Amino acid sequence: MIENIKQDITAFLKPQVTELGFASADRFAEAPEKHHPGRICKNAETVIVFGITVPRGMLKSPDYNLYALHRSYHSAYMRIDEISLALCNYIESLGKCLAVPVPSYAPMVFHQFEPWGILSLKHAAVNAGLGSFGRSGQTYHPRHGALLRLGAVVTDAVIEADPMLPADPCPPNCTACSKVCPSRAFDTEGRFNKMTCLGYAIKHAIYPLALSTEAGLKNIERVINTAGHNYWIGCDECLKVCPLNRG
Repeated sequence: MIENIKQDITAFLKPQVTELGFASADRFAEAPEKHHPGRICKNAETVIVFGITVPRGMLKSPDYNLYALHRSYHSAYMRIDEISLALCNYIESLGKCLAVPVPSYAPMVFHQFEPWGILSLKHAAVNAGLGSFGRSGQTYHPRHGALLRLGAVVTDAVIEADPMLPADPCPPNCTACSKVCPSRAFDTEGRFNKMTCLGYAIKHAIYPLALSTEAGLKNIERVINTAGHNYWIGCDECLKVCPLNRG
């Protein structure tokens, strides 16, 4: 362990991010094999997770809610990726440790036609004490709700993990998100279906053209990872009605 590395990383990140947490790699024991920290960084020991908030005001915009959401998300993704790269270089400058950035959005891995991050940032946030899973499938921070955009770095540096938060942050018997969902992404038992949501909410002008052929579908990972960065978000109804996003 590099002496004071947690304090050094915290001092490096805190002026740039809203929230920060540390998770030990052993907290990811149940992650799918291809999406475990050890497949991202050799001899992975720690996942450093951080978040940048997007403004609550966009959820109240009378005419430009989705325009503001689109720009806020994509601006945050670019900034997060720059911070992750800088953090990796900073960690490696401290000694003989290795560090690898986790993409904030793309590139992704596709299993059949389902997109997966190389590491689940939502699970990473939970494991680092930055949130708990809600009934909508999103991760909720105690103060910022689901308005944290997340980034992470995996390193072989041994760093003390932060405590995790209690499970189920949702108010008792709250079904606001499932009631308002226009895509009907919740089944009769209230379980959330990610692909139903994504198929309704995520749009890109190139997708109908590039993915309309067998060749396009065969190369869906390449198409979306190179052409789909600035996708349009067509729905945020669950964010607007959730009591956890009201501050």
